Amino acid sequence: MDRYPAAPAWRIQEWLNTPTPIELEAQRGKVVVACAFQMLCPGCVRHAIPQLNALHEYFTPRGIVVVGLHTVFEHHAAMTPTSLRAFLHEYRVRCPVGVDETADDGGPVPRTMAAYRMQGTPTLLLVDRLGRLRRQEFGHVPDLSLGAEIMALSLEEADGAPG
Repeated sequence: MDRYPAAPAWRIQEWLNTPTPIELEAQRGKVVVACAFQMLCPGCVRHAIPQLNALHEYFTPRGIVVVGLHTVFEHHAAMTPTSLRAFLHEYRVRCPVGVDETADDGGPVPRTMAAYRMQGTPTLLLVDRLGRLRRQEFGHVPDLSLGAEIMALSLEEADGAPG
């Protein structure tokens, strides 16, 4: 039995900062770094957004997929895609950002957030080349340890063995 579960598909209603939607399944063979955030979350604004920008700038040219997932579970009326566009512009977020789909039952927890059983935001997701969820972390992950972990995943072969 594989010790790492398959990463659930993202349920995205709209993508920003990219001409085409980014399907997680289509990223097989690549390491994926996703940061789930809310624009009104103080920890997201203080830590996750600057880290997301740095990850995108450094790792995207090296073949790592870096995305933001705007997953809103509170203050729904204030955090619309229009507001998010202004936020992304103001904070110079250039990476693709997916807007998590609202819950089928009309509840507060959006679909991707529910699929991953996230505790809140920010939440970091690391997916390996085989599409396995290698890390899910609620809260801030220090830059140095995160960078080392991403590099280690990038050096693994497509079968999950060190390269």
